[in-house]
Amino acid sequence: MTDDIKVIATNRKAGFEYFLMDKFEAGMVLQGSEIKSIRAGQISIQESYVDIPNEEEAWLLEAHIAPYEQAGTHFNHEPRRKRRLLLHKKQIRELWNNIRIKGNTVVPTRVYLKNGRAKIEIALAKGKKAYDKRATIAKRDEARSNERATRVR
Repeated sequence: MTDDIKVIATNRKAGFEYFLMDKFEAGMVLQGSEIKSIRAGQISIQESYVDIPNEEEAWLLEAHIAPYEQAGTHFNHEPRRKRRLLLHKKQIRELWNNIRIKGNTVVPTRVYLKNGRAKIEIALAKGKKAYDKRATIAKRDEARSNERATRVR
């Protein structure tokens, strides 16, 4: 069985703001109108983050899933409600132990559909300092100038 993956949303800012270490795939507990909005591409994870209050559960906070227009007002969802993430207990415990270290956090990196189910990729991350960000910008600019130079030749 092949994994049909269709990327819906990415958090490109996460790679710039953090050093991404371990990545995990998690499912999400969604309502019917939420999955329809996700399939339509109406999700933003730019300001979202993952909260792990204890060793037993993980929550996605501040992710914006736009209300589904075809659903009535009674059946629609709250756009920024907290959503439970589906992970194995061992994974949650590993993340919980790592985020207690100063400077570590868990950020969502992308949302995708895998075999028709909405999945979110989350990453254990360590915050970058300002000089790390400058180094990233310099490396990216150098790669662009090298690309231009090879294209001209």
